[in-house]
Amino acid sequence: MKLLRVGPVGAERPALLDEDGVTVRDLSGVVTEIDGALLADSAALERVRAAARAGTLPVLDTAGLRIGAPLARIGKVVCVGLNYFDHAKEVGAEIPAEPILFLKAPDTVVGPNDTVLVPRGSVKTDWEVELAVVIGRTARYVESAAAGLSYVAGYATSHDVSEREWQIERGGTWDKGKNCETFNPLGPWLVTADEVPDPQGLTVRLWVNGELKQDGTTAEQIFGVGEVVRYVSQFMTLYPGDVINTGTPAGVAMGQPEPKPFLREGDVVELEVGGLGRQRQSLKGA
Repeated sequence: MKLLRVGPVGAERPALLDEDGVTVRDLSGVVTEIDGALLADSAALERVRAAARAGTLPVLDTAGLRIGAPLARIGKVVCVGLNYFDHAKEVGAEIPAEPILFLKAPDTVVGPNDTVLVPRGSVKTDWEVELAVVIGRTARYVESAAAGLSYVAGYATSHDVSEREWQIERGGTWDKGKNCETFNPLGPWLVTADEVPDPQGLTVRLWVNGELKQDGTTAEQIFGVGEVVRYVSQFMTLYPGDVINTGTPAGVAMGQPEPKPFLREGDVVELEVGGLGRQRQSLKGA
């Protein structure tokens, strides 16, 4: 299933994308929200599937209708840095022996087509298209990478926007450059795991002002999805509705020759993960 949330900020309603890839149907008569509680409730998910099969869900007029982030009440956003071989190479970093982890606050998450704000004083705002993993059941001390996949409820396209000067040059942790307002567009859909048989076989692409900047595949990840879930669960408990951003391929602004083409107000970024939907954001000053 492709689950989404539509409507104004703070008043989104749950919806479902039909198999035709065009028609959006209202789920508010079946479930109250798309969140961790729903993803952990197999009976509720089966009710959604049954309603989808019946074909009786009301059709929503999507003309001018905002698409929100496909997941509400996110507990935490765990991110993996330098998780593609080519990205580590382009920024001159060693291949990490273990996943590099950092956190983004859930309030950085916005809709896939919402405006992204360039922070005040920023000169190094950068793009990063990523595969996002959404957890569907509580994971702690997972024993293997194969078992790690069983904790995944679904996947989504994610944009891990970063301010590189604040991330790298200002000392301390990476968090200063990762948690600015609007720095994690998510969606348009949450695609359930049964529709993504191989999360290591997805294309990952991003364009800036129509120019292709990133063109990779999740097969190039240093640590695959199952291993990432296993690894993270050794250090923190993952709960239904938590999100993991699994890293970005080569092609970020930081990896380009000088002068590096960091994002500015007026730029337009488009990105997609194969089968998980496409985002489009215009940038403006905060």
